[in-house]
Amino acid sequence: MNKVLSRDSLPDSRKWKPEDILAESEIERYFSDVRAGITEISAFKDNLTPANTLECLLTLSKISYKLTKLYVYLNLKSDEDKSVTRYQELCEKVSMLASDFSEACSFIRPTVAKFPAAELKKMRDSESFEYFSMDLDGIIRDKKRLLGRKEEALLSMVGTFSDDFRTIFGMFDNVDIKMGEIELNGTKVPLTHGTYSVALQNPDKNVRKQAYESMFDAYISNINTIAANYAGNVKRDYFYAKVRKHPTCLAKALYAENIPVKVYDNLIQVVKKYTPLMHEYIALRKKALDLPELNMYDLYVPIVKEDAVLTDFDEAYGIVCEALAPLGEEYVSVLKRAVKEGWIDVEETPNKRSGAYSWGVYGTHPFVLLNHKGTTHDVFTIAHEMGHAMHSYYSNKNQCYEKADYVIFVAEIASTVNEVLLIKHLLKNASGDKRKYLLSYYIDMIRTTLFRQTMFAEFEKFAHGVIESGEPLSAEKMTSFYRNLNAEYYGDAVISDERIGYEWARIPHFYRDFYVYKYSTGIICAINIANKILSEDNFVEKYKMFLSSGGSMYPMEILSLTDLDLTKKAPFEAAMKEFGKILKELSKLI
Repeated sequence: MNKVLSRDSLPDSRKWKPEDILAESEIERYFSDVRAGITEISAFKDNLTPANTLECLLTLSKISYKLTKLYVYLNLKSDEDKSVTRYQELCEKVSMLASDFSEACSFIRPTVAKFPAAELKKMRDSESFEYFSMDLDGIIRDKKRLLGRKEEALLSMVGTFSDDFRTIFGMFDNVDIKMGEIELNGTKVPLTHGTYSVALQNPDKNVRKQAYESMFDAYISNINTIAANYAGNVKRDYFYAKVRKHPTCLAKALYAENIPVKVYDNLIQVVKKYTPLMHEYIALRKKALDLPELNMYDLYVPIVKEDAVLTDFDEAYGIVCEALAPLGEEYVSVLKRAVKEGWIDVEETPNKRSGAYSWGVYGTHPFVLLNHKGTTHDVFTIAHEMGHAMHSYYSNKNQCYEKADYVIFVAEIASTVNEVLLIKHLLKNASGDKRKYLLSYYIDMIRTTLFRQTMFAEFEKFAHGVIESGEPLSAEKMTSFYRNLNAEYYGDAVISDERIGYEWARIPHFYRDFYVYKYSTGIICAINIANKILSEDNFVEKYKMFLSSGGSMYPMEILSLTDLDLTKKAPFEAAMKEFGKILKELSKLI
């Protein structure tokens, strides 16, 4: 099971089929077609009018589709074996082509936005523009926030370097930071982001402590530089919020997906209301680990040992299909087709990209990368990634190319619904240590995805609020707030030491303004939807409408197809009660 097999030795049923996107012999033709398309698009630059806008947008779609096929195909091939220089070079080449294409198309939106509002609404509501109605509606929404031609040109120039704060942090975090070494089984090993997450699950408390202190000390030794960089990032967000006439940075960030600020506020308010449940769980964790004192580095070590029995892929996939049976025969039949039709790349092979993902291109089935080892976590990974794949399958099947892509706000819902259905399926017949393990797995899923990400969301709101109030955002201010916030969320059973106050400095997602809350709302929606699937007649059809909607509506409208309204507190309360229910049973068993 753990042996790394050569790719050539694998049966076809264990490998995906990128050739379903395009053939190797078509690569150069696609490059040529996209280059020619850039010339076609550029011809509209100085004469785009309401009369020829449809022609321009159709040309844009045609070339975008070819570019996407080329981009996805080459990256899938590269991920099969990262040592193949040819695909590395082709990936770089297609990335440069994509940049050229983006630059060539950059005039379209601001030009169309200058059309009279009445003309834009007429175009949006016209049958001829049906494919582009959401794009046009977005332009209409943006129209009042646009500046003059000169100002927009200046903003475009600012955009070429305004993301540099994220780039700088990425270079520091992935290349320059030195985390030292830790002692593992009598041997000194370098501490990296990967080895850190593994070390925190080590049963030896000394290993966990070493890793925690070494990791945090690396950030603390650079804290003033990191703080200045992050403060600059927040100032950038504030600049764009003011320029685009939004009352706050939060309102500006949520505007892009048309999410009411009330959703963000509900999340923080309800989760904070239920922090006593988190405190109770942390106390249970301390008891289960039998520790005289619980430290922050003790929060990731399993409190129930996993059954070490490994599950081969066929068995694991069968379990997932059984767990997802409540979604109906059609859904499960497509899942089974996925294995036979080359959707999934299953095994770890030499130089293959690590991890797991789902990706694809319109007009072709989705593609799922796995590195299956047979652990319980790997079974959940199958369910998760196939959730993404099935979301794409239904959206692509029911929407045109221009409306098939779904936004991040809804992207994690379908995948997490599958995970929740899987764990509920496994729990039905589980007892003893197996049941304890599954309950602990589920409660930690909610803890890390819901409570922790909401804590991050509250920190982001604080940091942006400081800048909005005209105050400096210093390392001391952020560290003090974060340490107090951590204590508030986790309670007295764990020691909120001085180092944990610096955790904000190592969160890369903070460089994408107000992004992390979507993880929390995603699992909240998933828990609600999974429970409705299992308890309400005919709800599956509503859920399939959600899966089939792609980007044909705004996220809140799509979510309403499942009877969920995040401007109300009920969905948040339901997820919190689920956490409490699991905690109650786990407490009894432990």
